[in-house]
Amino acid sequence: MSISFIKQEKNYRRLFFAGVVNGIGDRFSSVAVLAMLLQLTGSGLAVGMTLAIRLLPFVIFAPIGGRLADRFSKKTMMVATDLVRILFALSFLFVHSKDDLWIVYVSTFMLAAGEAIYGPVRKSAIPQLVSKEHLLRVNSLEQVLIGIVLIVGAFSGGIVAYLFGAGWTFWINAVSFLGAAAIISTITFPEKKASQKEAIEIHKEKLLPTFKKVILMSIPVQILLFCSIVASSLNGIDNVLISVYAVKEYHLGDVGVGLFYGALGIGLALSFVVVNRLRKHILGIGLVCLLLEGTFHVVISQTGHVTAAFFLFCGAALMSGIGNACFDTVLMKEIPEEHQGTMFGLLEAVTNPLLGVSMFLSGVALDYLTPRSLGLLGGIGYMLIAIFLIAILSTRRIRERETA
Repeated sequence: MSISFIKQEKNYRRLFFAGVVNGIGDRFSSVAVLAMLLQLTGSGLAVGMTLAIRLLPFVIFAPIGGRLADRFSKKTMMVATDLVRILFALSFLFVHSKDDLWIVYVSTFMLAAGEAIYGPVRKSAIPQLVSKEHLLRVNSLEQVLIGIVLIVGAFSGGIVAYLFGAGWTFWINAVSFLGAAAIISTITFPEKKASQKEAIEIHKEKLLPTFKKVILMSIPVQILLFCSIVASSLNGIDNVLISVYAVKEYHLGDVGVGLFYGALGIGLALSFVVVNRLRKHILGIGLVCLLLEGTFHVVISQTGHVTAAFFLFCGAALMSGIGNACFDTVLMKEIPEEHQGTMFGLLEAVTNPLLGVSMFLSGVALDYLTPRSLGLLGGIGYMLIAIFLIAILSTRRIRERETA
């Protein structure tokens, strides 16, 4: 696995390490907050409300963050959102009883609002900081970043909270925001070209027309936006079932949940090995990976062995990591740079609430379906989406060859 190219991408290295610091700190806090809620209330209702509150801000703030990213300094916006979130990260220290739960809800909302702004800004910054020949590999490293945060953050957060108390995790999260802001402040962004500035001025008051124009100019963008929206409607099934499988199907309790989440992290991290070798047909490869991811979920729903399930979860995450890297790269190449923040913001505003609705409906569905039946349906859903989009892409390429 060659990562020598990263030596040439000094600014992205800093963005990557800031993401590691920020992500692990946030995962520490998330684990501790959910555990604290269960201790204070003894009910899953408060946990469910907190998880729902984390998704709501994306509807409002993700488009705002994306739009601002196309008009103002990305570095300033990322540093500012990190620094503001420090106050809310520390506010959990003042939660001692049920009467203080409003602090959890308000701070959770504000932290999620910061993430909703930060996310599209960071994503739209990547094409500015990275050379085009390294874009696919860098997007693969983004999947590795998610894997690192998933493995280190979730496991370490639980251990620290258990050994030293939740307060330590809240301090660590606050320090992580400060550290990430310090790292990002050292990044040098290229100055915007005159043409980019003109484009921003032309479209700065026209959000929906810009969105429509960008979508219509590229069939790959249309394919991927459709894929992202529909796939988000199925992702909730995976998020719910990973815990259900561990607890109800394999009777492993929290250890099983950690084991399967660890498998996801391993799969995402390993995806870099494969993506590092890809050169052509990126969109097609991504769709094939979506098909294989669905296949893995179908097999997971039928296996009765823990070891097999662990490796199958690794495989599903591996396919997901490759596919996500391919899809992000295509979007970054197809969408004009001056509109990327807007597009990524709007996409997050749609996909995150859909994920939340999907998780809720999956929970309801489990009252009527067995976990394995629901997992089978979800896997088949991925496969059908992939087959449909592969057919569209193949038809497009045949027409292009005929007209050439």
